Amino acid sequence: MSGEQPNTLANVGLFKGLPATTRQALEKRCSWRNFAAHEQIIDRQSDTQDVYFFVHGRVRVVNYSMSGPEIAFDEIESGSYFGELAAIDGEPRSANIVALEATTVAILSSEAFRAALQENPELALQLMLRMSSIIRASTERIMDLSTLGANNRIYAEILRLAKSDVREDNTAVITPVPIHGDIASRVSTTRETVARVLSELSRLNLVKRERNLLVILDLEHLTEMVEQFQVE
Repeated sequence: MSGEQPNTLANVGLFKGLPATTRQALEKRCSWRNFAAHEQIIDRQSDTQDVYFFVHGRVRVVNYSMSGPEIAFDEIESGSYFGELAAIDGEPRSANIVALEATTVAILSSEAFRAALQENPELALQLMLRMSSIIRASTERIMDLSTLGANNRIYAEILRLAKSDVREDNTAVITPVPIHGDIASRVSTTRETVARVLSELSRLNLVKRERNLLVILDLEHLTEMVEQFQVE
């Protein structure tokens, strides 16, 4: 893969505002690695503090509960990054990272990353904006887990997945069709519950599957259903 993909950070969002010469200097300080699908990239138990930039591929952020089931937090597309928390505060990793497909990463040491933040205020601002977004999303998910029943958490997760492709006619499209197990791990329920809820939504003509798409047919109605029944 390295022969097909240039070793560049040009497509990483964090570096979009940097001068090319500054970005290229950081590229030279990175080590570059390829990972196969399903290979673990970062182990939560490791004491490394490097930052990983995903140049090509797709990865999943996961943890495991005390009883063993996987809890998926997010999926990261190429152009994003992970590991900035450990690089900044020196604390252990907060999650495991697993490749979902063949993935190329650029690995930058924590020392080089912190120096880049100090030398480039725009870089530091972009990082703060990303952290603000993560905190807001985490707060929203905590509220869902604390106040909503399983069905409603599934509705809320479907709406989150649909945010990137909302249409003017009160519909939205999720591509590809979400895997039941992925939704279940994100909202702390079972695959069977997810399958049942999606079947009910289909019967109510609120969602339909079209090949590899899941179409939300009535966003307003589904949004109203999210908080219709709260946890007592």
